[in-house]
Amino acid sequence: MEDSIFTKIVKGEIPCHKIYEDDTILAFLDIHPKTPGHTLVIPKKQVEFIWDLEDKDYQMLMAVAKKVALRIRDVLGSSYVGELVVGIDVPHAHIHVYPFETIEESRFIPDPNGEPDHAALAAMAQKLAF
Repeated sequence: MEDSIFTKIVKGEIPCHKIYEDDTILAFLDIHPKTPGHTLVIPKKQVEFIWDLEDKDYQMLMAVAKKVALRIRDVLGSSYVGELVVGIDVPHAHIHVYPFETIEESRFIPDPNGEPDHAALAAMAQKLAF
């Protein structure tokens, strides 16, 4: 399998705005965030479908997603934090974790248009970093 964009991020070939990392999991800000703080939580090992992860890796991924969600809620003061597995956009298992306040914000419609605001992403990564 060819390296996904996420595997290239794990390898350091593509930069990211990292907020969490351990031996098996990486969490970084989405460069086209639905809302400020929108984070992607991924296993470092490339597996296309989340349901194909080994049980141990799946549990670690979910545990970190929860840790990130609680951090987002605490630091950003968001009333709600959504968790979503889509799996069609990048062939590498990942979870979207994002804060929202309204039903409109809760609806997940990706918008990959436009240039990322790296200054805003860097500031948010600094706020949310563990």
